[in-house]
Amino acid sequence: QVQLVESGGGLVQAGESLRLSCLVSGSISSFGNMGWYRQAPGKERELVATITSGVTNYADSVKGRFTISRSNNKNMVLLQMSSLKPDDTAVYYCNAAVRQYGSSWSTYWGQGTQVTVSS
Repeated sequence: QVQLVESGGGLVQAGESLRLSCLVSGSISSFGNMGWYRQAPGKERELVATITSGVTNYADSVKGRFTISRSNNKNMVLLQMSSLKPDDTAVYYCNAAVRQYGSSWSTYWGQGTQVTVSS
């Protein structure tokens, strides 16, 4: 059983920072692409940032403000968010592609963590 557990969300004022963490656990033999997505009320879920073999990709709306990284043992993905804006308010979801021992690749989602930025 693969689990993704996010933490670090909260309520901040515009201009402040937050760091989100996502811990991936389970009987995992390989890690693939990992990333963060977000969904604001009334909107579709959108990509925020991804990281694959050290190569990062960001949505235009967060470039220069957010930084995605992974832990050395690759089972944790972090999202450092700076200069937060009210438009960043959303539920943030962690996503990971992993392969369990004896299984094929699958993609998993975390339960989401709320980020609220007040003006």
